[in-house]
Amino acid sequence: MNRTLIICTIYIVTILVLSIIFILKNSKQNKKIKESIDSLEKEKNMIINAPVLNELSKVEALVRDDKLKYKYDGWQRKFDDIRNVSMPEITDMLLEADSYIESRKYKELRRLIADIELKIYKSKERINTLLSEIKEITLSEEKNRNQIVKLKNEYRNIKQTYEKDKDEYKPVNNQIELQFENIEKRFQEFEIVMEKKDYDEINYLVKGISEMIDHIRYVVSEVPNIIIMCNELIPSKIADISNIYIKMTRELYQLDYLNVEYNIKETEKKIKDIMDRVKVLNLEDVTFELKTIINYYDSLYNDFEYEKACKRTFESNNKAFKAKLIRTNKIISNLIGQLDELKTTYDLSDDDVKRLHIINDEVRKIKDNYNNLMDCNKNHTFAYSKMVKELDFLMIKVSKLEETLNYDLKTIGSMKDDEIRAREQLDNIKNILKKAKSRIRLYNIPVLPDNYFVELQDASDAIKEIQKELNKKPINIETLNIRVDTARDLVFKVFNTTNSLLKTIVMLEETMVYGNRYRSYKPQVEEGLALAEKLFYKSEYKKALEVTMNAIDYVEPGIHNKIMQAYSEK
Repeated sequence: MNRTLIICTIYIVTILVLSIIFILKNSKQNKKIKESIDSLEKEKNMIINAPVLNELSKVEALVRDDKLKYKYDGWQRKFDDIRNVSMPEITDMLLEADSYIESRKYKELRRLIADIELKIYKSKERINTLLSEIKEITLSEEKNRNQIVKLKNEYRNIKQTYEKDKDEYKPVNNQIELQFENIEKRFQEFEIVMEKKDYDEINYLVKGISEMIDHIRYVVSEVPNIIIMCNELIPSKIADISNIYIKMTRELYQLDYLNVEYNIKETEKKIKDIMDRVKVLNLEDVTFELKTIINYYDSLYNDFEYEKACKRTFESNNKAFKAKLIRTNKIISNLIGQLDELKTTYDLSDDDVKRLHIINDEVRKIKDNYNNLMDCNKNHTFAYSKMVKELDFLMIKVSKLEETLNYDLKTIGSMKDDEIRAREQLDNIKNILKKAKSRIRLYNIPVLPDNYFVELQDASDAIKEIQKELNKKPINIETLNIRVDTARDLVFKVFNTTNSLLKTIVMLEETMVYGNRYRSYKPQVEEGLALAEKLFYKSEYKKALEVTMNAIDYVEPGIHNKIMQAYSEK
């Protein structure tokens, strides 16, 4: 029973707490929405404000003609539309918002508030635009009066600048002074129109005076510089450029590509045209055109100096190129002249021969181009700047040919070196083989091993192969080198075999002589020496030496090592 009571109590308390929270939340939301609506109410009330009414009353007092009366009536209609139509609509929408709060239609309320905000924003824009248009009239007199005062001060300063240096404007004094008179007339017109309170005409006049003062300010500022450029600076540059041009052409520089004479005539026409425009105070683009002319003549100084530098470069490069061309032509001419002999002597490939002919043709073309270039130089047909580029191009071509030619020279030179080296090595190989044979004959060896004759024959055949390759026409250098290497290896093999064989025989003979003293002591020694003699006459010298040393070892243990050590030290 108590438990049920506790559960019921908790349930009731929970319901109450949730209800209170819901009520408080709604109350807080309603309060926030009401504050938002109150804020919109204030914004609406501020739209129809005193400044608009005040400015309209000022305009009403100023109305003296139909034009201003028409404007005033239009502004009044716009104001009445905002006050009598837009404002009541916003008021009705705010009342409707209050009813939505009471009925808790929050979804509809959010949309309505958004519409109210938009309506208020549009009404504000309309009233601000209206106020701005009205102030154009109400503030016109004060604003234009202040502007005219400022323009008069500027005008006096400009005129003072002109009067101070009046002589600098001599060609256009009358035009400038006439412009000053026109501006002064406009100032007088302004006073008349102000009396009439024709505000549209006032704005037009002020704008016109402002533009005229901007123009005369620019004229007074720029005309002295323009006159100096037209009458002094540019003519001076033209005279200086003309002198340099005449001097360089007399020194046989080709400068036609610069069109100096034509451009001087065109400049004189342009200066005359500019001065005609200046006389009517039309300075549009004049300064830019004059600076462009000055920059052109300044660039001519650089062009002249560049041509002088190119002449020095051409003369210097010409010497280097000529030497290189002569050297390259001499080499290729010699090679072509020896080509038949080279083809007969060496096994040149078709590509090698073809490449030499191509190089020869290219060198001939370069010679022709160079001769044409020298003719142009002699006749002064082209500017040095162009001839330097042409000579550089020829230099690059002949340098590339020279690199290719150096490779071919190395190849042919290598073939000749290989042939000479092969002949020298052939003589050396023959001498080595001859020494080997002489040593064999000197020792009068009774029987030579079969393998020695085989090696000797192989070496002799290899020497003959070298001779065959050298006698061939053309010589295949690659094959010749292989033959030389092979013969050298085989001859050295014979030479080494000869030395080894003779050393073994000498050791054998001396060892057998040494062992004869022990023949009567031991029958094993007698048997061993007898076997060794048989092996000696069968040309088995190494085996005979081994048998002899083993026989002596019966009498003198360790003799084997002593003999080997004694001969290794020789």
